[in-house]
Amino acid sequence: MPVTGKTINDESLDQLFREARTQNAWKPEPVSEALLRQVYDIAKMAPTSANSNPARFVMVSSPEAKERLKAHLAPTNVDKMMAAPVCVIIAYDLDFHQKLPQLFPAGGEGYKAYFASNEQLSLDTAYRNSSLQGAYFIMAARALGLDCGPVSGFNNDGVDKEFFPEGRIKSNFICAVGHGDPAGVWPRNPRLSFEEACQIL
Repeated sequence: MPVTGKTINDESLDQLFREARTQNAWKPEPVSEALLRQVYDIAKMAPTSANSNPARFVMVSSPEAKERLKAHLAPTNVDKMMAAPVCVIIAYDLDFHQKLPQLFPAGGEGYKAYFASNEQLSLDTAYRNSSLQGAYFIMAARALGLDCGPVSGFNNDGVDKEFFPEGRIKSNFICAVGHGDPAGVWPRNPRLSFEEACQIL
């Protein structure tokens, strides 16, 4: 069913944007595999270049996996990330174009060859679109009642060697997911006004 022209209500806008906050502390409530699957199944529907879907999501939830991640986090991020029920490594597949015939049947073979022959374009596309997909993941998680705490304060090389030793997949950012503790929320920082950030030409 087309959604063009429809507007979600204020409660939904608050949950997704206006009242949603980056979390720094977490309630001890687990996040089920079923719910994580729901988040991904929503996020995957959002657009990427040529439907390339280069993002890969590693959902770190076991104590053993968290210990593997812990050593590569910036010191200021360790406590809040380890307290979260799940830490999602949002990464990108450098060989994403191999799946284009599957994901873009109308022209995937041509795009596959195009990206394979242009390493810089392929890298830029993978990084850019995995960033988009990470943002989609955050919004999908919020839509399903979860809170998020994204961070870029970690050693990418260390995470890559630990979780992606074959070298084909590279980390972009990490997002803690769970039910946030309001006591850990910082005062909201300012945002740029429309006039400061936008132009209409």
